[in-house]
Amino acid sequence: MVRTRESLGADLRRLGVRPGDTVLAHTSLSSLGWVCGGAVAVVQALLDVLGENGTLVVPAQTANNRDPSLWSDPAVDEADWPAIRANLPAFDPAITPSHRMGVIAEQVRTWPGARRSDHPQTSFAAVGARAEELMADHRLTSPLGEHSPLARLEEADARILLLGVGMAVCTSFHLAEYRLPDPPRRMNYCAVQKKGTGREWIEYPGIKLTDVDFGDLGKAFEAETDEVEVGSVGGAESRIFRARPAIEYAYAWLKVHRGQ
Repeated sequence: MVRTRESLGADLRRLGVRPGDTVLAHTSLSSLGWVCGGAVAVVQALLDVLGENGTLVVPAQTANNRDPSLWSDPAVDEADWPAIRANLPAFDPAITPSHRMGVIAEQVRTWPGARRSDHPQTSFAAVGARAEELMADHRLTSPLGEHSPLARLEEADARILLLGVGMAVCTSFHLAEYRLPDPPRRMNYCAVQKKGTGREWIEYPGIKLTDVDFGDLGKAFEAETDEVEVGSVGGAESRIFRARPAIEYAYAWLKVHRGQ
């Protein structure tokens, strides 16, 4: 069965995407079945439904911009670590591609008029009416915390769209991790471009984040609340729900299940 811009738009409307919404989308193109026009058609369908007052946001993260000692897929020989640290390209919001975020997210990142937050490891990209404000002020020491687009999406009463992917990839749950009492901490390392000095390899303190239990968290959120709408978009089981109650639920759930 052929999926098109028009048919995907109709599916998104049935699922509950509305004109004027601000939507953080996590997506899998392959899960939709064969789409005439591929990722371009999917983005067009999303923007059609959201309309001129809506905003589409996607993760545009670059987790590969990190210390080579943490690389695992593929791992690299320890003898090569110094050379990688010295030569890994600095993050540039305009040209650095996202890493393993999917072709739809990458399509949004490169869309005309797209805005991208400037965090070297956990950036987001947005197209639409609120793109500029949502992508502003993404602080280095708050990759997915209070000074990141996730917090502004929560404030904007945004909705989370899981298009053919599961709750395990729901990035917004990480914001709840930041709010846990005394979360575990770690140092982060990456290459950045600084005005006047050029490329630098830097370190900064952060929270030790994990999504290992997000699948279970998401199942509980769906089962215990009436927040999650489920339906088909193309050939993919998809979900949509508000960010704010999801983050509030995640905070309470993680406090219990992580013993905090």
